[in-house]
Parts: sequence; C-alpha cells; structure tokens
Amino acid sequence: MNPSSLAKSQELLRSLRLKESAEQLPVIVKEAEESECSYLTFLTHLLEYEKKRREEKQLEKRLKWAAFPFHKTLDEFDLKEQQSLSKKHMNQLKEMIWLEQMYNIIFLGPPGVGKTHLAVGLGLEALYQGYKVMFITMGELIQTLKTEEISRKSQTKLKRIRKADLVIIDDLMFMAINQNEANLFFHLINDLYNNASIILTSNKAPKEWGELLGDPAITTALLDRILHRAEIIHLNGDSYRMKYRSTIFN
Repeated sequence: MNPSSLAKSQELLRSLRLKESAEQLPVIVKEAEESECSYLTFLTHLLEYEKKRREEKQLEKRLKWAAFPFHKTLDEFDLKEQQSLSKKHMNQLKEMIWLEQMYNIIFLGPPGVGKTHLAVGLGLEALYQGYKVMFITMGELIQTLKTEEISRKSQTKLKRIRKADLVIIDDLMFMAINQNEANLFFHLINDLYNNASIILTSNKAPKEWGELLGDPAITTALLDRILHRAEIIHLNGDSYRMKYRSTIFN
C-alpha cells in the first residue's frame, strides 16, 4: 500500500463527495490486497460501502426528524394484552399497503391501552421501509401552527410535516381549541389530504370532536378529509401503565 497514492485517492474521493469511501479506503485496500481480489471486485466493495453508509446516515437523519417520543417497535407490542387487535390485522398494518394507498389510521381508546405505542411502531416500520415520517402531539402541533409566521423552528417543523409520507398526531382532541386554532389545524389537514397518510390517536370518538372544535363547518370539513379513506381501530381494556406500574413499597 503506497501511502502517497492512498492519500491522493482519498483526496479525489472527497472531491467527488464520496466521503465515506475516502475514510474507509485504507481498510478496503488492505482487505483487497490480502484476498488478491480483482480490480472490479475491489471497486464493487468500495461502492457498496459508500451506498450502505449513505443509507445508514439517511436513516439516522429521518429518525431524528421523526421526533418519536420513544423507540418501541410493533414486535414489542403484546397482542395478548390487547384482544381488540388480531395478529392478522397487525400483519396487514405492517405491510404498509394502506400507506401506499394514502389511508389514514385512527386509534381510539382510553389512556394506557397502547395507542401511542402502536402509532410509533407503525411509524418506525414505515421509516425503515424508506418513508418520511413525522410524529407530533396535538398540543405541540397547535403551538407550532400558531407560531409558524414568527418562529423559524416552527416553519422548519411544519415544512417537514407537509413533506412527510406519514404524519402521526398523538392525543388528538385531548382538549378544546378555539376557532383560530381549529382553522389552522384544518388547513394543515387540507394540505396533507391526498399527499400523505395520517395516524391519529384519541380517547374521543370522531362524533365528539365537534364539541372540542366548536365550529360545525370546520368539524364537517375536517371529518370529511380525515375519514374519507380511514380505518378506525378501537382499543379497549385496562391501562398498561396502571397494570404494570411500579411501587416503592414491598
């Protein structure tokens, strides 16, 4: 291995924006020399490494942008604890055909039955399959929408939401919102309509949303867009958090 030739090759790779290959070149060259592989095999290994590292870095970036509150996969969800969701239905959700068809998923149920876990698990599954995903709570979303015109951070977040393939909105309608907030929320849903799938979690059924929105016209228009292509999944049972809560007493 000629040090000067190696350094020059690394410099050329960096100039071609092949940074990952440049860093790994000494290792790949050494392995090629030891295995006495052909020039074509060496080049293939180099390019495969660059492709793999780029995909890994893109995944890391998408994971960061997704802003999941925790990392829980669908495989970690205990279906025995949630009898209202069958294994067959879980497998259909994993296949992501609904995402390709831009269907929405609505998880309804009381607190602690696994709505957010399922939403995050589906988000992770979609992300690993190459989709762009964004997670946000309803409270944070309303605040972000209200500050979009004055906050660069809010502008960036909403830009990513509007460009996502899947948007997860957690704790939908957990509290009443005023008419201006409802209007901002409607316009975002309208932007996403026919452009992305949405996963919603809520402890209130769609028929109750009108009471919290306070505007019949906005409620009707919102439900029309959300429910046009949607699967509503009712989760029931006792709260996992209460069932498996820890105690300081023996």
